Amino acid sequence: MFDKFREECGVVAIYGNPEASKLAYLSLYALQHRGQESCGISSSDGRELFTRKSMGHVADVFTPQVLGELPGDHAIGHTRYSTAGDTAILNAQPFCVSCNKGKIAVAHNGNITNAGELRRELERRGSIFQSNSDTEVILHLVAHSAERTLAGALRDALLQLEGAFSLVFLAEDRIIVARDPHGFRPLAMGQREMSGGKISTVFASETCAFDLIDAVYLNDVQPGEMVIVGPEGVTRERYTPEQPLSHCAFEHVYFSRPDSIVFGRAVQESREALGCALAREAPADADIVVPVPDSGVAAALGYSNESGLPYRQALIRNHYVGRTFIEPSQAIRDFGVKLKLNPVRHLLEGKRVVLVDDSIVRGTTSRKIVRMVRNAGASEVHVRISCPPTISPCFYGVDTPTKSELIGANNTIDEIRKFIEADSLGYLSLGGLRRALADENHNYCYACYTGDYPTDFVHIEQLLSSKKSTLSAH
Repeated sequence: MFDKFREECGVVAIYGNPEASKLAYLSLYALQHRGQESCGISSSDGRELFTRKSMGHVADVFTPQVLGELPGDHAIGHTRYSTAGDTAILNAQPFCVSCNKGKIAVAHNGNITNAGELRRELERRGSIFQSNSDTEVILHLVAHSAERTLAGALRDALLQLEGAFSLVFLAEDRIIVARDPHGFRPLAMGQREMSGGKISTVFASETCAFDLIDAVYLNDVQPGEMVIVGPEGVTRERYTPEQPLSHCAFEHVYFSRPDSIVFGRAVQESREALGCALAREAPADADIVVPVPDSGVAAALGYSNESGLPYRQALIRNHYVGRTFIEPSQAIRDFGVKLKLNPVRHLLEGKRVVLVDDSIVRGTTSRKIVRMVRNAGASEVHVRISCPPTISPCFYGVDTPTKSELIGANNTIDEIRKFIEADSLGYLSLGGLRRALADENHNYCYACYTGDYPTDFVHIEQLLSSKKSTLSAH
């Protein structure tokens, strides 16, 4: 899937390792798929906090020289693709401040739906904001809290937040992490053994980060839980009463890396199950199954196994496309997609192809890929999507287009099929998605497929903005 959803963010935290900033860097490298706009690391040597952040990719920003400027045994990190706030260095994270609770830094994955209301109240009380990110609101809430300790002030702040948040905090001598009570966004906990038998505690949005730094996945930070790691050890506490779970289903459909465990479940297992269910629900009279790389690969494997049709890697992805490129002055049709994908003609010529992808958002990219496959010689192109049609924007950390831009919200499946120029089009049903995720207890959020939001409070300005865009489009 290319340029359809803006990806969200990735967060990491390392406690008690003399190479904390280097481990944070490697963890962010593994989480680069969660955001390519900016990245940052804050570290602590027990007395001072040091922060380095910049626009760009992790490997480009954190040179050995920059990492040398981040001393200490504790660190947090962040890689960002904006879901709230403009694309600017001012909004890059972590945010670091000195306040009456000491020196603290914070990084955030998710979206605070009542951030606008909280910000207006804080400004009325004298707060001055340096960015337009919802994450900075959290720091001001901590600073304004009447609680005397950082943990108490953070607990006080968390109870005022609505929406989705997986947070990592860094203080001089400790790390504090927390998840929202619905558990929208993932946050895993692990440990890394050092020489001499000492143990370093680590946190990350996905367990693939643990694999790179030789850490062992223990469990998830639970929804509504705050974990404090300091000189006294590890303290886990629930800061709010238990609420219904709403894990983001799209983490398993697309966001997360297939080699991760997310919400306690292997992503690869989920995606192959999605493909198997799709083959049962939307079979095709075809010759081969072809994934749209990379997000369609696991689902295509499942589709192939269930249908008995051979799997063929007939679209090759160029993994070295940068953020910018020089487009030729002479017009080349569908240049952007061709830069990223190229067909293997001898696998496609004369074949009836099942093209498996994870989603269709606006439809323009899907149409270009269908044309590419057909121009490479395919006799038929049958598109299969491993989730239901996306009909509603997300307010929990996924920067989806407005309802007017979502092709699934404004067109029938046959109208979408005609637009993308496919011979047939099939989506996975909502029930099929639930079964593939083994969601017997309804612990996942499906709002982007149903329009049924799991929280009562969705910021009124966001709804009005979405509604205004829809009205103006007509």
